[in-house]
Order: sequence, then structure tokens, then C-alpha cells
Amino acid sequence: MTQKITTSFYIEKLPVDPVYTNKPRQVLEASISFVQPEKFENAELIHVSMELASELGFTEDDTATERFKDALTGQWTPGSHQAFAMNYGGFQFGQWAGQLGDGRAINIGEVAAKKNVQQLQLKGAGPTPYSRRGDGFAVLRSSIREHLCSEAMHYLGIPTTRSLSLALSGDEVMRDMFYDHHPALEKGAIVCRIAPSFLRFGNFQLPASRGEEGHLKKLLDFTIKHHFKNLDFNSSDRYIQFFKQVTDSTLEMIIHWQRVGFVHGVMNTDNMSILGLTIDYGPYGWLEDYNPNWTPNTTDNQHKRYRYGAQPEIALWNLWQLANAIYPLIGESERLEAVLNEYKKNYQEQHLQMMRSKLGLIKHQPEDLNLITQLLELLPKHETDMTIFFRELSGVNKESKITEAFEGVHLAFYNLNELQPAVKQEWNNWLSLYVKRLNEESASAAARLSLMQRTNPKYVLRNYMAQLAIDKADQGDYSLISEFYEMLKNPYDDQPKYNQWYKKRPDWARDKPGSSQLSCSS
Repeated sequence: MTQKITTSFYIEKLPVDPVYTNKPRQVLEASISFVQPEKFENAELIHVSMELASELGFTEDDTATERFKDALTGQWTPGSHQAFAMNYGGFQFGQWAGQLGDGRAINIGEVAAKKNVQQLQLKGAGPTPYSRRGDGFAVLRSSIREHLCSEAMHYLGIPTTRSLSLALSGDEVMRDMFYDHHPALEKGAIVCRIAPSFLRFGNFQLPASRGEEGHLKKLLDFTIKHHFKNLDFNSSDRYIQFFKQVTDSTLEMIIHWQRVGFVHGVMNTDNMSILGLTIDYGPYGWLEDYNPNWTPNTTDNQHKRYRYGAQPEIALWNLWQLANAIYPLIGESERLEAVLNEYKKNYQEQHLQMMRSKLGLIKHQPEDLNLITQLLELLPKHETDMTIFFRELSGVNKESKITEAFEGVHLAFYNLNELQPAVKQEWNNWLSLYVKRLNEESASAAARLSLMQRTNPKYVLRNYMAQLAIDKADQGDYSLISEFYEMLKNPYDDQPKYNQWYKKRPDWARDKPGSSQLSCSS
């Protein structure tokens, strides 16, 4: 079984830190540092993503072996000193933070999967030279959230890192969950993350900030050669082509986030994947009511830098920082600026098309922008569940009377009896425009319904659902983890047996820790 996991080719191709110690320190002129995962005597696998395991070439029998568990909890690695942590920096909340690195992530090897080589990374398996003030471990609550959401995002069709497994380390970890000086012991856990690469914007920013131009060039050439194989490596334009592709994939990811109401919560440049993957599921959340100013991150409460409505702008800001980092290898700013300006134009076009799909509008009409703008201004005027609203809107058709149309979507409204008459009239007016617009469509009702139902998920990993799974897991009951995992594999299907999870956030979850907002504590 473990023959499938081999030493990562990163070790042979990238500058390696010559110091073999996990002691936190500044690491210069190196992309990776060798580390050894912590040894856990009582580690226990509690959930495996079997479909992903199969994609990686593991059989069901493989996943039941002791060696499989040992590999995914850091008790076995391919070869001596072959596990490593990566060195990177980043802008955190808009401020340069210097060296950051994999403080709680350890790359243990790679698997030659069906499509391409996948890197295996353990989160929570012990300290690294980049752990700084942290201890390198992770707790069960945050690990459950990462494990479930990674897979949920994949099945939603959103570019993401994956999660192969969730394990208990068997040890306890001290955490101050709310940063209120009341630390407590929590169950330790380990997630095995999967991606073609875990390279981030920050991997390039750190050597650039230190003037390590040779290191920067070697890293960028390695990245293009191995992860951007469609580009002409011998072209003098390869760095511009690389930046254009990173910009396009980042935009694609952001459009998907906005489509389903996902809020990352901590879009620092060290949390931005060079491959346009959603990475680092920390204080993320899903919009319950449609509120562009909502952030799931308690650390971001005051300035709301990473609020839902700001995500497209923040992605662009982060891309500017990446452009600044690779500029020394290009020597001209105009072409980098042209790519960034194209992002702005492409975002407007792609967002409009995404919203058309959410509304089931197949034909393009000039009035679509106004219809969409009015809707996005109306949604926050009364607390309205985003997921349910767009899913239920698919029931409105060309023949719908306005009263029927309103009845069709009112399931999404919180506290319907408190809906102001003026706001209800605005809804009636908008629904009237929407029905009129549907009558301009030539596509069949079935085609429109199909478009809406494959664009608007019925099931997402709502914050309170994740907290319910965490509460049960704390008691040793992992049934909700399995139930949510199975449900979220088919988020666009009706799945009547899971209808109990197709509902608005319950009142008890409105302000409950873990069900509303989260800290960065993990």
C-alpha cells in the first residue's frame, strides 16, 4: 500500500534548508525545510474520503490497514528526513508579516494519481521551523470543518485542495478558542490534505522581499515547468503568461465563491494558492442571510476587510502583491498592469454571466444588468437566506402570477411577519420584472430549471451544521460527519432524505460560537 506514496519531487528540485531542526527560526535562501512529524501513540482515523482514496489509487482494503493510518497520521513517511515544510511569507490583513511558512503543515510525499501527481500534506502533525508562537498541532473542531468543507467545495465544482482523511491524534492540545485568556484542552486532530501543489503567493513574495532573486527565479521556473505545463517554458514571455494564468484561475475561484455564498474569512496572500485553489479553511463561513458585509472571522469584525462583498477586490489586491514580487524577473510593469486591468473587466463580465445562470436567463438581454443590480440591492433589505432564495426561485416560471411568485420564494425570508410593506412591494415589483424577463426566453422551462438547479446548490455546509457535527464528535459520535459527507457529495440534487438540512439557520445558531463567527484559533 505505502509503495503508492513516494518522496515528493520537490526535494530534488527546490533549494533545501541545510539545518535539520524543528526549532522556529528564519530560513534564508531555501524553499523547504526537512521535518519529522510528531509520533502519536494513540492516533485513530475517524473518517476517510473513499472516492478520493480511489482516485489516488488506494483500494478499500488499503484504507483499512494499519500502514494507511500510520501514513496519514505521520507515523510513517517514505524514507528518512523526507517530510518537509514550506517556507513563505505574506501580507496579513494588508500588512507585510515577513516569514510565515508551514507552521502546522507537513508534506509527507506524493501519489501518482490518475490525472496528475498529488502532494500529501498533514495539518496538525507537529511543529516545524515555521511554527513561531504556535505548537504545530490542530484541534478536532477546526479539523472537522476543514475536512468536510474541502470535500464539499470539490463537489460544488469549486477549485479546492482536497481532504483525504480526518484523524484523532490521541493527544490533547491547549487552545484559547476566543482569545479571551481562557485556554482549555481540546482533542488534537490531523487532516491529510491533497493538492497538485500547495505553493502560495507568499512562496514568491518572501524571497522577493529579501532580495533573493536567484532563489525567486529558481522557484518560479520550477513552478512553471512542473505546474504550468501548457506554457512554453522557453518563451521569453513565460513569466507574463504565468501571471496571466494565475490571475485567470484566481478569478474563476472567486466567481465560484460568490456564486454559492462562500466567505473565506482570511484572504491573506499566504492563503492564496498559485493554482487558483481554495486553500486553508480557517474561519470560513457560508452566507446564511444575504449580507455583503458579513465576515465569519471575529478577528476581522472591526474593519471587515475579508467580508463577502469585498472578496473580488481583495483577490485583485493580492494579485498586485504577487505582481510586485515577480516584477524583478520581468523588469517592466506595463504588461503586468494590463493583466490586472483585464481582471477588472473580466470580473464584471463573468459575474454578470454567473448571475444570469443563477436566475436561469439563457438569452442575453440588455436589461439583465439592471434586473440583477436591483435584486442584489433588495436582498439585504430583509433577512433572506441566500441558498434557499435562489433554489426556490427556480419554481417561478413564465406563467407565475406575482402572488404565486412571492409565495414561491418567501420560504427564504427570516421573520416573514416582520417584512415591511414597502419592502414587500419592492419584492413584488422585482418579481414582476423577473416574470416579464422570463417571457423573453425562448429556451424550454426544463432547460431553465436545469441551469438554475446546477448553478444554485440545495445543500451547503452551513455553519451550524458543522458545529453540530463538532459537538457530536466531541462525544465520540462521528455519525454526522459521515452523514454530511454523503449529502454534500451531491449538493445540487434534491435528496429528499436530507430535507431536514434544507432549512434556514435556526434561531439558536444565530449567535452561538462556531455557528455564527469563528476565530483563527485552530
